[in-house]
Amino acid sequence: MNIPEPGSVAAEYFPIFLSGALTTLGIVAAAIVCATALGYVIATLRLSRIRALRIFAAAYVWFFRGLPLMLSLFFFYYTKPFGLTMDAFTAGLIAMSLNSASFFSEIIRAGLKSVNTGHLEAADSVGMNPLQKFLRVTAPEGIRLMTPPYINNCIIMLKESAQISVITVPDLMLQGQKAYNSTYNVMETLGVVAAMYLVMTSLLMVLQIIIEKKMGRKMGTTKQLREAVGSMA
Repeated sequence: MNIPEPGSVAAEYFPIFLSGALTTLGIVAAAIVCATALGYVIATLRLSRIRALRIFAAAYVWFFRGLPLMLSLFFFYYTKPFGLTMDAFTAGLIAMSLNSASFFSEIIRAGLKSVNTGHLEAADSVGMNPLQKFLRVTAPEGIRLMTPPYINNCIIMLKESAQISVITVPDLMLQGQKAYNSTYNVMETLGVVAAMYLVMTSLLMVLQIIIEKKMGRKMGTTKQLREAVGSMA
């Protein structure tokens, strides 16, 4: 058995690793969008005045927060739910979206509940419609508080996406497995894979810092929120 020279795995398999990283980023980005949209719906249902809707939303959060992502992946890929046959990418996307929506919904719900009721009442008093109230009051105050836990959850999604390799999605982790199965150079292969994950998660961390600083400058003070409401009078 020929053991490759140090550095040869990284050089030879880098295009494959890069392809896997792009697949990882693609499915994670799509899952974040879907999970955010669904999470917002679940959050609003949990804040609804209709008891049945609150119970449904709470049951959804309880169910998917209590299930391992791996179990959801196996369910959608291997059981053909509702008679549907899914490819690995679609099954992985659905499983990640449903699972993460339960966490995003709690982040969004907490952010919506944190909005000062006095600001909302002031917005109503000057005749803001729901869209104006959201853009001028709820978004500046709530999103600022949601951002840190939201991006932290995105980072967790990125790391946990490695589990989709078990249903043969050609992500970074699966490409790494193929590389060390071919070369038997496990240490170097895993080192390259780890480095690429660290690059991706670090970019999200930098993005978090930039967004927090920007939001802190532009819409982080109560005075600015009051001015936004007052400007509509």
